[in-house]
Amino acid sequence: MYILFTILIVIAAILLILLVLVQNSKGGGLAAGFASGNQVMGAPKTADFLEKASWTLAAVIVFLSILAVGINRGEQAPSADESAITEQVEAAAEALPAAPEAPAQQAE
Repeated sequence: MYILFTILIVIAAILLILLVLVQNSKGGGLAAGFASGNQVMGAPKTADFLEKASWTLAAVIVFLSILAVGINRGEQAPSADESAITEQVEAAAEALPAAPEAPAQQAE
């Protein structure tokens, strides 16, 4: 599940990068080319759509990141290193001789 969320985050990030590159900057940008040929969706509507899509994708990335962290914490199992260390500690504890008992006090 964690891998699925990671893949979705990467896809959303790539789409966000493309949307930011297409947006109309102060100097023109790629969105200016769409405004001249498309009369149904003019430059202001295109800019509004691109801005809303950018904010939506940013929110999706944040939401998926939070979900991925929550899923990852729930699925965490001891790693191989932790398991090996635990086994070594248990084996060492069994190999130690029992502590000698205190000598009985002699009655005088």
